Amino acid sequence: MLKNFKIYTYPPPETLSFDSKVESLFYSSLIHSAFMTQNPEEAHLFFIPFSFNSGVSPRFAASVVYDYRTEFIYWNRTLGADHFFLSCNGVGHGSDRNVVELKKNSIQISCFPTTPGLFIPHKDVSLPPLANVHAPAHSPGSKSASHLGYVRYNWVKESNLVEQLLSDPEFLVESEPSDQMTYEEKLAGSKFCLFEYGPEISAIGEAMSFGCVPVVITDRPIQDLPLMDVLTWQKIAVFVGTSGGAKEIKRVLGRVLVEGYEDMSGSGVVASKHFAWNEKPQPYDAFHMVMYQLWLRRHTIRYAEREWA
Repeated sequence: MLKNFKIYTYPPPETLSFDSKVESLFYSSLIHSAFMTQNPEEAHLFFIPFSFNSGVSPRFAASVVYDYRTEFIYWNRTLGADHFFLSCNGVGHGSDRNVVELKKNSIQISCFPTTPGLFIPHKDVSLPPLANVHAPAHSPGSKSASHLGYVRYNWVKESNLVEQLLSDPEFLVESEPSDQMTYEEKLAGSKFCLFEYGPEISAIGEAMSFGCVPVVITDRPIQDLPLMDVLTWQKIAVFVGTSGGAKEIKRVLGRVLVEGYEDMSGSGVVASKHFAWNEKPQPYDAFHMVMYQLWLRRHTIRYAEREWA
C-alpha cells in the first residue's frame, strides 16, 4: 500500500476550512504524503478538496459535484465510486442526481461518533478522534485498579443508571468535571471505563491507552466505530444494553474479569496506538490506518468514456 496506493486531488478552492481539527489534520497529512500523484490516470482514488461542513446544504453539495463531473472526466467513469471527501457531520440527503451519487457511491470520511442517518457502514469511514491525554510511556501491564468501573462526568447521562452506579462503591462516578491530571489518574486506576453511546464516546481511545477497557452502553448495533476494517472491537471493548441497569452491567463485567480481562485490556493498549494523530504521520498511526481503509475501498468498476459522451 505505502508504495503503490495513489490519490489524485482536484484543484482546491482558494480557501478551505473544516469543522474539526481532526479533519484539518487528515487533510494536511494527505496532501503532503507520498500517496499523492499529479497523474490522474495512475490514481486509485480521487479526493474532492471541498469542506462539506455543517453549513453546506445538499443543493450546494450537488452543485460542487456537478462542477467536477462537467470539468473532469473521472467522476462519470464510476459515478463517483472511486471518490472520497471529508464531512465531519455528514452530507444531508437530496433528490438531485449529483448529491444522490455522492451519498450512495462516494466514500464519506466523517468524525466519530457520526450523525445518525448520514453514515453508510461498509462504505464510509469514521476518523479516530483526537486524544486529549498523555498516554503512558510504557504499557500499563497487569492493573491493580482501585475501581471496577469509572464514569467521567457526562459519559453516562441516563439518570436512573447514573443513580444506580452512584450507589455501588465499586464504580467511580464523577458529579463534576475533573482536571486533566486527575482524569488520567482515574483512567489508570480503573479496570473499565463506561460510556453511553453518544458524543462523549469520542474518548474511547483515551481509555484504551491507559488499559481501561471501554464499556459501551447501547441498545442498538454500532456501525460507525473507528477502524472497523482494522480492529475486532469485540476483543477490546464490552457492549451492553440499558435494560438490565447497573446490576446487569456489573454481572457482564464480572464475567469478563474471569474470562479474559487481561487480554482485552492489553489488546486495547496496542489498538490505541492506531488512534494517535501526529503532525508528521508515523507508521501505523491514525492517518495511515484511515489510508488503509481507503486502500481496501479502491476497487471499482469504471465505465467506458463513450458511454457518457
